[in-house]
Amino acid sequence: MSTKEKLSEQLLLEEDTVKQNEIILFNDDVNTFDYVIETLVQVCDHTSEQAEQCSLIVHYNGKCTVKTGEYSDLKPRCSKLLLAGLNAEIV
Repeated sequence: MSTKEKLSEQLLLEEDTVKQNEIILFNDDVNTFDYVIETLVQVCDHTSEQAEQCSLIVHYNGKCTVKTGEYSDLKPRCSKLLLAGLNAEIV
């Protein structure tokens, strides 16, 4: 096995072990669709279409993953969602 192949294999293994967390947004009976969409655009850097789709999934399924990434990136975003009055958690 060449050195290049070993490095590629090692890189793939490192990518597989990076822990990815998710922000889960939960449905509530308080916030409007427009408010949730606006908040997701501002906090999670969603497009309007992406935020609208997430809000519909939350409405009909009760929850939706709205952002995936490393914990250090998700923690402040989740805090902003909570401060905005949305129900969210990191898993």
